[in-house]
Amino acid sequence: MTAPAAMHRPASVSPPTPPRRRRTAITWVVLAAGFIIVGIVGSLLAGIGERAARGSLDPDSAGPAGTRALAEVLRDNGVEVVVERSWQNARDLLEEQDASLFLPDTPNLSDEAVASLVDTATATVFGDPASRVLRTYFDDAVPAGFATEPLAPACALPTPARAGDATIGGLFSAGGAQATCYPDGEAYGLLGSGSVTAIDADGVFTNDALADEGNAALAIGLLGAHERVVWYVASAGDTDLPVTDPTLGELTPPWVTPAITLLVLAGLVAGISRGRRFGPLVTERLPVTVRAGETDEGRGRLYAAAHDAPHAAAQLRRGAVRRLAGMVGLGPGDPADRVADAVADLLGADRRAVRGILLHDVPRTDGQLVELSDGLRGLESAVRARLHTPGERTRT
Repeated sequence: MTAPAAMHRPASVSPPTPPRRRRTAITWVVLAAGFIIVGIVGSLLAGIGERAARGSLDPDSAGPAGTRALAEVLRDNGVEVVVERSWQNARDLLEEQDASLFLPDTPNLSDEAVASLVDTATATVFGDPASRVLRTYFDDAVPAGFATEPLAPACALPTPARAGDATIGGLFSAGGAQATCYPDGEAYGLLGSGSVTAIDADGVFTNDALADEGNAALAIGLLGAHERVVWYVASAGDTDLPVTDPTLGELTPPWVTPAITLLVLAGLVAGISRGRRFGPLVTERLPVTVRAGETDEGRGRLYAAAHDAPHAAAQLRRGAVRRLAGMVGLGPGDPADRVADAVADLLGADRRAVRGILLHDVPRTDGQLVELSDGLRGLESAVRARLHTPGERTRT
C-alpha cells in the first residue's frame, strides 16, 4: 500500500524566489554596476583632467597655462621636443648633441645645478626667470613690473625682429644684458647675453597666448634654433639640495611657543584658584530613621503574603546551619548533612531527627513552618547550653 503512494508522490521542487527578494537582488546588482561605471568614468576623467591641468609651462598640459600647443608646433617644424623631469637626465641629453634648453623657474635646484645645465646646452631660454637667474646671468637685472599691452621688439636680434609685436608679460631691468628687446619705458620684455635668453613665457608660450600677435613666431624662433630642444619640467622631488624635515618649531611663527606656554600656565592657575576644595565629610541628615530589623520584618511579611512556607524554611535553615557550623567547629563551606551529624553527635541525639530538622522536613503550612522554626531554635539553644557559650536567638 505504501509503494504506490511513494510512486505517485510529486517530486520536491524548490520554492520560487519571492518577488520582493528578486527585486532586492536586482537593485543591489544595478547599484554595484552603477558604482563600477561611475568609478571607471571618474578615473578616466581624473586622468584626463590631471593631464590637462599639469603645471604651468608643462608641454604635456592642454590647459590654458600649459604649452602642449607650442610643443606640437615645434615637432611639426622638425624639432625634436624631449620633455625631461630629471635635471640629471636633462644634462645627459644635452651632452649627446647640440640642443636648446628650456628652463622654467627651478627653486629646487642649486645654482651649481642650473649652471651645469646652462653650460652644457647650446642655447638656453629661461621661461620664468627668478631674481637669482637675472642676477647671475644678466649682471644684477631685476624684475620691473608687467606690460599691459603688446610690445614691439625694437631691437636688432633677428628672432624678435621677424616675430614682430608680442604680448609680453613680465618685464625686467636691463642690468648688464648684451641685448634688450620689447622695451616699455626703462624695462624690457626680453634679455639676451650670449646663448642665454630670458623672457616671461607665461605671456607668450602658453596655449592661451600662443595665437596672439607674433607670439608663435617668437616662441618657435627662440626654441627651434636647433634640431632638439630639451624641455625641463621642474618638480618638487627633483632636487640636488639637501632634504631636511623641518621641526614643528621651525614651521610655526616665533610667538606660538610662548603663547602656548602662557595659556597652559593660565589654565593651571585658573584650575587651582577656581577648583573644588574637598573639606571634611558632612553627615547627611535623614528625615526618617529606619531600623535595621525592618528589612527582616518586611521580608517575613512578603513570605507570609506569598504563602511560600518551603522557601521561608530554606532561609531559616540556611541561617541556622551557618551558625551551628561555627559552634561545632566546622567551616562555612562544609555541607549541611555534615553539620547535622556533628550537632547530633554533640548532643547525643538521633541523627535522623536532627537531619529532619536541618534538611529534610518540608513544611506545607504556616503552622508547620512555626514548628520547624521552634525546632531550629531548640537545636541552637541545646548546642549553646552544651558548649556553655552565649549566642543569638534564631530570628523568625
